[in-house]
Amino acid sequence: MTVDPGVVSATVQGSRTTPYEVNVRIRAFTDDEWEAVFDVVSAQIGRVAALLDGELPPEVVDDAQAAGLELLPDAGEVKTACNCPDFAVPCKHSAAVCFLIADALDDDPFVLLLLRGRKRDELMAALRARRSTGGEQAVLKQRPVGVLAKAAFAKVPGPVPLPLKPLAQPGVPSAVLMLDPPRQSGIDKHDLVVLATDAARRAWELASGDGDGGFGLTRDEDLARRAAGLLGTSALADLAHRAGVPARRLTSWAIAWREGGAGGFAVAESTVEVAPEALAEGRESLGVDAVVEGNQVTADRRQLRLGADGLWYLFGEQFNDWVLRGTGAADPRDLLG
Repeated sequence: MTVDPGVVSATVQGSRTTPYEVNVRIRAFTDDEWEAVFDVVSAQIGRVAALLDGELPPEVVDDAQAAGLELLPDAGEVKTACNCPDFAVPCKHSAAVCFLIADALDDDPFVLLLLRGRKRDELMAALRARRSTGGEQAVLKQRPVGVLAKAAFAKVPGPVPLPLKPLAQPGVPSAVLMLDPPRQSGIDKHDLVVLATDAARRAWELASGDGDGGFGLTRDEDLARRAAGLLGTSALADLAHRAGVPARRLTSWAIAWREGGAGGFAVAESTVEVAPEALAEGRESLGVDAVVEGNQVTADRRQLRLGADGLWYLFGEQFNDWVLRGTGAADPRDLLG
């Protein structure tokens, strides 16, 4: 792995014989932005002494903020690229490099400054130059005079800016990949990434109007929603264990949610009391040999269920269990075509 100003380059061995080329880019500060950071830092004698002694005090992050900059990159600043065929963003190879970057930051915090565009020797030279030329007085001279309160209140405000358009897809919590949770917290980094990714998707649903973020869901409904995205992976069994739900049952929940959302999950997990005449359409659709029980109409290996939402849902028999086959429909014949 090679770290240069604004970019980390690495080769990652995947399933193929030829390693993949991965680049992780973080916006480097401009020269003017670094000058602003140096001006603030050089005014702090203790900070300068620590830096010149090879230490990077955590307060430097606050100094950068005082200059109007964020030393720690946010999710929007981290860009990953990999020549693998994976569609995930970031792919597992890019994620692996992000973990390596986090390890590198633990070993040498000055790597963060290098990513932002300044090597250690360049940083030291700039601080020594300011110390020798009275940088503290220069900072005082450059401080803005400010604005009189009377003038500020008399200023006619401009038009209210239009709301920002939501992203085309949920963001990736790259910042979570960069830092480990505190050791004493008992939080696993992988679990934290999963939760942050889920939170980003739910926030995106609210911002884009493509869903309600799932805030009205019950515990079991939310488990089904989360498990639906884990079908076919070992993570589903882990989620089932931590939630205290049998893995087979959670798999059934996940399939129901994937196929029919909240309505499909509800009709798969609960029986609705309905009047016998309400099931007439379902019986006609499956034939006279269909068996009616509760809200279910069964014929051979197919079963229609009438949900509390007034929609019909089609189930198919699989491994001695009934599995939802799709979204609901007002007319049961639409499910049997």
